Amino acid sequence: MPPLLVCLLLVLLLAVPRPSVAARPGAKPLLFSLRARQVPAGALPRPPSKLRFHHNVSLTVSLAVGTPPQNVTMVLDTGSELSWLLCAPGHQGSAAAAGAARDALFRPRASATCATVPCGSAQCHSRDLPVPSSCDGASRQCRVSLSYADGSTSDGALAIDVFAVGDAPPLRSAFGCMSTAYDSSPDAVATAGLLGMNRGALSFVSQARTRRFSYCISDRDDAGVLLLGHSDLLFLPLNYTPMYQPTLPLPYFDRVAYSVQLLGISVGGKTLPIPASVLAPDHTGAGHTMVDSGTQFTFLLGDAYSALKAEFLKQTRPLLPALNDPSFAFQEAFDTCFRVPAGRPPPSARLPAVTLLFKGAEMVVSGDRLLYKVPGERRGGDGVWCLTFGNADMVPITAYVIGHHHQMNVWVEYDLERGRVGLAPVKCDVASERLGLML
Repeated sequence: MPPLLVCLLLVLLLAVPRPSVAARPGAKPLLFSLRARQVPAGALPRPPSKLRFHHNVSLTVSLAVGTPPQNVTMVLDTGSELSWLLCAPGHQGSAAAAGAARDALFRPRASATCATVPCGSAQCHSRDLPVPSSCDGASRQCRVSLSYADGSTSDGALAIDVFAVGDAPPLRSAFGCMSTAYDSSPDAVATAGLLGMNRGALSFVSQARTRRFSYCISDRDDAGVLLLGHSDLLFLPLNYTPMYQPTLPLPYFDRVAYSVQLLGISVGGKTLPIPASVLAPDHTGAGHTMVDSGTQFTFLLGDAYSALKAEFLKQTRPLLPALNDPSFAFQEAFDTCFRVPAGRPPPSARLPAVTLLFKGAEMVVSGDRLLYKVPGERRGGDGVWCLTFGNADMVPITAYVIGHHHQMNVWVEYDLERGRVGLAPVKCDVASERLGLML
């Protein structure tokens, strides 16, 4: 899960005994405000909910929680289930998080509709939680604990409050009211929560009963867009690849992730000699491929990464001097690195594109998305730039993970109804304009 994820915070939306707002006949589209405006009448045949998000090291969206509503900023994470908020001191304990601003915290005592979730609640015993919940013996409150592959952690109690969703009646929802959070990233962003968007029973997607959502991650900070609900975007020629789901439960397969089947990888048009068995899940479920907006870069398992590294170094030898420092690995997983004179960009337009091949679809990584400048790293008069594909074995991660950096300027649609993921290259600012969003 998220390698550069900042103050991880999570919101659990509880199931409510009514159809989702997006599913109600004649319901108005849900509008989440992040410098967004109402879609003009007739701009879309069935305008879904839309939410603009910020792209930095994390993708963030804005929501309103509580009574009176408090605006919170949350990381959008398709690789997580449990949504959570970092709560201010005085309710669930002493809140602390690296880089968390005081005004970024949720204040449960200031909300007239906030209540704790008891240990006996069904929400406290979801089988989809990565770590089983516990019970506080004194208060009988349900406690949750979360940890991520990058070393980030969060602990707290389950609570219930209302989430404002456009003009619809507020959703009474459960969330993790986290008392402590530690983020291992040095690039912390002042966010107040994490919005879990996978297929688990307690995710935002499941609790809001959203059967389709999509987004476009821009290479500009504020030109991204998130659509909740169904929409036929005729100007986007989406290619679909089926979600992969084994017939039997496997110990290392994340059954609530958005898993697809990776069939091959090419560099500069040359297909890498990677056996099909290396790209497919093994008998334990390890080796599946996840599309994850909560991870910044993309991770490949060791054998596939080694093949990519060798071919990329070979094809870029005339263009870029390799770093040739076996002791250096950016974020402990990115060791295909180069020296670039300080103050100059790398020759991005001349670099060989890396293409991820799926059944029915592909994702092309090219240009500026191939290399990332390592902050503060210098070799004489040169800066250090690394390939944005990491070695999952070095983290370690037991899966292929496609991060949001490689989803930039790609429209990504998650169609749960038909069990598929759609991909289409598009400039996000252009797509936003077509959808009627003010940039």
